[in-house]
Amino acid sequence: MFVNRDDELAQLERWWASGDPLGLVWGRRRVGKSWLLARFADQRSAVVVHTGGGRPAALELQLLSVEVARADLAGTRDLEARPYSSWDEAFDALAAARTGEPVLVILDEFPDLLGSSPELEGVLRAVAGRLGRPSPLRVVLCGSAVRTMEALAEERRPLFGRFGVRLAVHPFGPHEAGLMLPGLDAATRALVWGLVGGVPLYLSWWDQHASVEANLAALVCSPGGRLLNEGQLILATEGDTHGLAGQVMAAVAAGRTRYSEIKDVVRTDPTRALERLVELRLLERVVPVTEDPARSRRAVYRVADNFLAFWLGVVDRYRSEIDRGLGPSILPVLATSLDDFLGHRFEEAFRQHLRRLAATGELGDVVAIGPFWSGGGDEIDAVALAGRERAAVLIGEAKWSRAVDAAPLETALVRKSSALPKIRDPLRLAVAAREVVRGAAPSTLTVTASDIFGGAPARTAAKRRPGDRPAR
Repeated sequence: MFVNRDDELAQLERWWASGDPLGLVWGRRRVGKSWLLARFADQRSAVVVHTGGGRPAALELQLLSVEVARADLAGTRDLEARPYSSWDEAFDALAAARTGEPVLVILDEFPDLLGSSPELEGVLRAVAGRLGRPSPLRVVLCGSAVRTMEALAEERRPLFGRFGVRLAVHPFGPHEAGLMLPGLDAATRALVWGLVGGVPLYLSWWDQHASVEANLAALVCSPGGRLLNEGQLILATEGDTHGLAGQVMAAVAAGRTRYSEIKDVVRTDPTRALERLVELRLLERVVPVTEDPARSRRAVYRVADNFLAFWLGVVDRYRSEIDRGLGPSILPVLATSLDDFLGHRFEEAFRQHLRRLAATGELGDVVAIGPFWSGGGDEIDAVALAGRERAAVLIGEAKWSRAVDAAPLETALVRKSSALPKIRDPLRLAVAAREVVRGAAPSTLTVTASDIFGGAPARTAAKRRPGDRPAR
């Protein structure tokens, strides 16, 4: 199932039209890079796809030759009898193929090719220099080892400045994830996104015809469940499942969110591990939205990916016993943990929804949206700052409850707003719940899971659903 990725496809189409010979695509495993490139390749008539497998260079070239022959791009050469002997030869032959349009070559899992052919970067630089623009050959390098792929474009590397497109593929946001779950109601879509995040493959594994409990039993609470050991695989992609990075991730998932707390748990300086994990988008460094991230001393860390947070914070503690066959008795225990876990994830979905509204101009000249907390203990789930003065124009609260009474939340928000350094009147309020927000003031923005995950526009209290109480 292919949904969304419109922006990514548009970037690839612009690269194609530019005539540049090289493109770079990366993202963590399972995020849908290969699906994206396959969709892009569907619009081309001359395509060769080769996936690196850590094989000897001669075998990689032999398999590439097979793909070229299969794509009917070998010309008069018998590639079975005489496969390419070097990458230079392969690229030159493909550039010379008479196809009527440029040949697209996708080298997937490119870091695995570099292992046996470290000269590939230099070869591609020379090829790009020879071909110029518009190039008769377009080569996309793709891979899941995020740091390795990003490093290809760094200064002092052979391909620095050579890529016509550099595209990072990230997990789906809430509204995109909702498109993959058309068989579920909005509240259940919110729950699924809260547990497995926006990785398309994980979303596709969720059986939309089965209950939440049945899905958890199949995916998590059974030996061999697809998600039971997936967290380990994510961390192993960057080569540090049990090392310092893994310890830091586990500490943050367990609620040790401040630097000093993390340091106490891992018993060493975690600075470099934290920086790396933030760079990889596995952790997020969060400061009150009103403060400068570079100067704030109130930073906390949170697991940025929903699935990793669920796996580390809930699933991992039961893994060994699930492997021993205790999944059926663990399932109800795990299920009772969901509401506590999903509260923070719904808050993040609420903030992402507000960012979408802000991007359309619906909230005015907003420049930042994030959480806020004060030294006095007041916390606000979402604060929207506007203008050069970065004054608060909207503040909001999200509750992982089926229905909420807005009035007491509005009163609390007004009280908490006194801790904000700058406010632009009139300050707007927002309240979110899974299904129903009752009794909100006419000016309050009310948000439900159907607004966030179902594609419906945000409602104000003046557009109430049947059964909602009149405004106070």
